[in-house]
Amino acid sequence: MEIKIGNKLIGEGQPCFIIAEAGVNHNGSLELAKKLIDAAKESGSDSIKFQTFKSERIATADAEMAKYQKENTGKEEAQLEMLKRAELSYGDFRELKKYCDEKGIIFLSTPHSCNEDVDLVAELCPAIKVASGDLTNIPLLKYIARKNLPIILSTGMSAMEEVENALEAVKKEGNDKIIILHCTNNYPCPINEVNLRAINTLKEKFKLPTGYSDHTEGINISTYAAAAGACVLEKHLTLDKNLPGPDHKASLEAEDLKEMVLAIRNLERALGDGVKKPAESELETAKIARKSLVAQKDIKKGEAIREGMITVKRPGTGIPPGKMNEIIGKKAARDIKKDSLFVWEDFV
Repeated sequence: MEIKIGNKLIGEGQPCFIIAEAGVNHNGSLELAKKLIDAAKESGSDSIKFQTFKSERIATADAEMAKYQKENTGKEEAQLEMLKRAELSYGDFRELKKYCDEKGIIFLSTPHSCNEDVDLVAELCPAIKVASGDLTNIPLLKYIARKNLPIILSTGMSAMEEVENALEAVKKEGNDKIIILHCTNNYPCPINEVNLRAINTLKEKFKLPTGYSDHTEGINISTYAAAAGACVLEKHLTLDKNLPGPDHKASLEAEDLKEMVLAIRNLERALGDGVKKPAESELETAKIARKSLVAQKDIKKGEAIREGMITVKRPGTGIPPGKMNEIIGKKAARDIKKDSLFVWEDFV
């Protein structure tokens, strides 16, 4: 199954669709958001993704920050206060969409807080990304599904039954254009909690394009995920890991993201099409490296060819060694000099 997002096809046999996750790493600054777009484009990523929300509609006034948010920001405050500093207006998102179009990179965003967020994202984006935190938010999933756009569904913090319930809710609304992302919701995610094998578990069970949202440090796990069959790869991007905010420390800076994209593209080139055949460059090498049937001694015209008259030597431009039994017992059609490659015209 293939799904189209913008001008990109996603599925088996297609290049990995790479999303630079800007998230809230703009810290509420439109100018910083545009710089993130520039960095994503420069990296070679296919898309950049933001998060669309109204702070008061995400969290209650006394909702606590997640443990990783406290650790990454070095402070403890109400989640609502943290979110307010990272909020952009709907007008800002329209401007960012226009800027992405000018730069030639696909604009995506995750609606978080209300149906109005979904309406805006559906207006501006060729697909809708659903965060792991909303996997069990069935009313929101149904509303998103009715937009009839491709859905990228993150599955962090979930058991298989919860993924099944989410997919069932979306499909009941008549939308089967779903891409599943395996992920672990910890920032950064420790290596022992990555569980890349879950990518293929999800792919085999649901028969849907499946990818990976990477919250580990560095680029290695993203590259491994692509090798494991992820058709979508999402990785957080920041301009500076030392900026204030909850996600910067678990994000890649611009040069590292560029290195990751290059590593994945080189991996795809190296993986090839899976057909076992000689590479084009090997065809000439084979003439030198392989061997042929060679005369062990001078052979007179009319002599019967015996095994002791034959040896095997390079180059590989003569009769292959596997054909030896086909010339034993034949007679020499002419004098054959020692150490010369046999050719079929040598025999009658």
